[in-house]
Amino acid sequence: MGIPTLIKTLPASGSTELAFVDGAASVTFDSTYDEYMFVFTDIHPENDSVYFEFQVNSTNDAGGDYDTSLITSTHVTAEHEEDNSGTPFVDVWTAGDLAQSANDQRLTDTVGNGSDESCAGIMHLFSPSSTTYIKHFYARVQQYHAGNRSICSHVAGYINDASYAIDEIQFKFSGGNIDDGVIQMYGIA
Repeated sequence: MGIPTLIKTLPASGSTELAFVDGAASVTFDSTYDEYMFVFTDIHPENDSVYFEFQVNSTNDAGGDYDTSLITSTHVTAEHEEDNSGTPFVDVWTAGDLAQSANDQRLTDTVGNGSDESCAGIMHLFSPSSTTYIKHFYARVQQYHAGNRSICSHVAGYINDASYAIDEIQFKFSGGNIDDGVIQMYGIA
């Protein structure tokens, strides 16, 4: 892995979504870098029990509704109750998987909106400007679940769009706004 170069920092304050669009607001999301990394810090939802998720647009749907790029993924969680009740476990969370779907990709299970609840993590997206290959991604996100438990989600998959480059990505909650937090975009050569 090369050295990350900070491209853009987007703070949330009651934001519906945070989007990185190539060429807008000093964002570079093209063939300049082979890999892009997104760092989520203290992402806090307005609503309780909502999923933190992402979706992309390709160059043939620039400025679109983030609803045409097909994603296939797997989602694995490691969970532990806050009060130590029950046994910690690892689970393949099929509700977080996608199979050739244009739906938003869940990066977490439900995040709580209590004053001490949020999520944080990192996502990597590889070769988004390729017009030959699919675009692989993986993410690891730690969250304070709405049910008072610690969950670490590991999500990996691919965006099945080999013919067009990906030049837009949007992060949001499944309901309500991103009340607080920061997402940073890095390029890795």
